[in-house]
Amino acid sequence: MFFRRMVLTYASLFVLAVGGSSSQIGVINSLRPLAGLLMFPIAGYLTDRTSRVRIIVLADILSGVSMLLYVLAPSWEWIAVGALVQGFMVFSFPPTSAILADSMKPENRGLGVATMGTISNAISMFSPYIAATILIMFGENIGMRLLYGMLGLQFLFAAVLAFKKLEDTNEINNSEPMPSVFTILMNTYGGVPGLLRDTPRSVVALGVVVLMGFISNGISSPFWVVYVTEKIGLSKIEWGVILLYESILKVVLTIPSGMVADKVGRTKTLIVAMIVSLVSLPALIFADSYNSVLLIRLGAALAGALFMPASTALMADYVPRNLRGKVMAAFGRGSVMIGASGGGTGGPGMGYLFVLPVMASSIVGGVLYNMNPVYPWYAVGIATVVQLICVLLFIRDPEKAQN
Repeated sequence: MFFRRMVLTYASLFVLAVGGSSSQIGVINSLRPLAGLLMFPIAGYLTDRTSRVRIIVLADILSGVSMLLYVLAPSWEWIAVGALVQGFMVFSFPPTSAILADSMKPENRGLGVATMGTISNAISMFSPYIAATILIMFGENIGMRLLYGMLGLQFLFAAVLAFKKLEDTNEINNSEPMPSVFTILMNTYGGVPGLLRDTPRSVVALGVVVLMGFISNGISSPFWVVYVTEKIGLSKIEWGVILLYESILKVVLTIPSGMVADKVGRTKTLIVAMIVSLVSLPALIFADSYNSVLLIRLGAALAGALFMPASTALMADYVPRNLRGKVMAAFGRGSVMIGASGGGTGGPGMGYLFVLPVMASSIVGGVLYNMNPVYPWYAVGIATVVQLICVLLFIRDPEKAQN
């Protein structure tokens, strides 16, 4: 997260620096989820049958090598190719999510997820500020290439760490022959109606909540840095400091939020998170100063701290261990970043059912921003209302959580 957040916070500025426009920022971000249509079903199948650790290691190695496309990019088209190639790396998400869910006891899942989030946020809290300093020193063109290079080295280090330290949590079954990719895809997409029918209503509703979060991020996340620097007039350093304060607050609140989710209930915690999100994120259209933007991002921190442990734990509570690869390939981990401020629209919360809507939202975001810079945040408000309605009407804590 330390290096990833440095890159994603200012990724849109790199596109502009090599000759792209706001519309092309939307196109680039729409390409990243495309490969998920192919990779998520395959990863879901392999996650329940083979070594999850080896899948994760392979993805990290390939991710590290693919960063060269960004480091050497002479134009925005190369960045687009890099985004498309990076999209294939999502095959690590289902095994990562399954290992996470398997490794925690049901009664402590909220706290466990919160602890993981706190560690990653604590490590990355200074990332936007450090990245802004690098961009000021070297310029947006050279500076972003340095950041992408560091991210590539981090992926290679993560591959070594995962290979040495991670342990598989499933029974590896090599007795069954591996079906063809075509067969896996046909069975997966042909089985979607049955999957939706057999999946608990709360899981489907949670999937809609997460999907709307991804759509919100697809529309708005690449343009936070563009809007606050070009329309409100903040400097890159000021934006980096705001994100630093946001990270500090999220670090402080995430573990207590996980404890609240375990003790008070996942659903009640989700409701509060959605209300805070609805009040804070769309308010950017009224912001006109450093302090107003800071207040909005602190609201995003509170909403994110509440949402992430509750939603991730709720997904694990509902899905049996032997089906987690299949279900999480479709619906993701059950969580999404609230008010993501970088250029990424994916993440471990993605599933193949989300790919086409997220792609469309990224393109729509560029179009809306070109029409009027405030339109993306109107769309965020609408999506958040849908999220809140889904939680209120359809999501309930299970009577007995899955191990």
